[in-house]
Amino acid sequence: MPVEVTPVDVVLQGPVSEEELAAINEHLSSLSPYEVLQWGIGHLPALYQTTAFGLTGLVGIDMLSKMTSTPPPLIFLDTLYHFQETLDLVEQVRKRYGIDIAVYKPDACENVEQFEARYGEKLWEMSEEVYDYVVKVEPAQRAYQELGVRSIITGRRASQGGARSTLQPLEIDATGLFKLNPFTSWSFGQIKAYVDEHNVPRNALLDQGYRSVGDWHSTQKSGDGDAGERAGRWKGRNKTECGLHKDYFKMKLAAKKKQREEELQFRDEARAMGSPIDTPISDGVYVSA
Repeated sequence: MPVEVTPVDVVLQGPVSEEELAAINEHLSSLSPYEVLQWGIGHLPALYQTTAFGLTGLVGIDMLSKMTSTPPPLIFLDTLYHFQETLDLVEQVRKRYGIDIAVYKPDACENVEQFEARYGEKLWEMSEEVYDYVVKVEPAQRAYQELGVRSIITGRRASQGGARSTLQPLEIDATGLFKLNPFTSWSFGQIKAYVDEHNVPRNALLDQGYRSVGDWHSTQKSGDGDAGERAGRWKGRNKTECGLHKDYFKMKLAAKKKQREEELQFRDEARAMGSPIDTPISDGVYVSA
């Protein structure tokens, strides 16, 4: 009698229906993070791990290093505004695990000086949409295209709240990218216990009052009464995500729209001062087509 093959058993390649995705997630939800990672290695095409070297991502790196001698390569998005402690951690991980780390920066920018010459100072204050796009979303898409990435492992967890509270083990985004979230059911306590037990490298800032670490300009130490695992990130703003896991096409459209609005405003101000700008409106100073 033939053995029935289910979506859980095959290497995913083409489009996956909602029913197939639901069946896969039902299966993955019954597994441990280690087992989910094992499933991902065996069933997801062109698999990489994207990481900002937070605790959960570091646990994933450590687990994968114990699982296989050829773990998925890492992708790190260097926004140019990381803390030095984060950059030091990148090198610690590279040396300890001997793993390839592909570093991607904002397009045509190798340092802060080049970035600010192109986009101005404090772009994150002028336009969060454009900033998130040029430092995270566009570099990620460029990495996926250049490296041939079709699947990624993330460190997102449901207990982090916000849009992550309903997270499933496997997602497929608007571009068709498979996103494996092996730690969706783990709490911060479980992550911390693993880090301590296995002596996993960690960001030195976590011992200095920081609960979650991102760019230096949008990360503060957690204060008394701060709630949530990501307390201190984007404090005082109605924001919980950097845009990397939002709809790519919507992010790109929003960034281009914001850019155009700002350029039109600049032209109106120049015209009012008697110095009209006659050159055509650009189609992508910040955002490539």
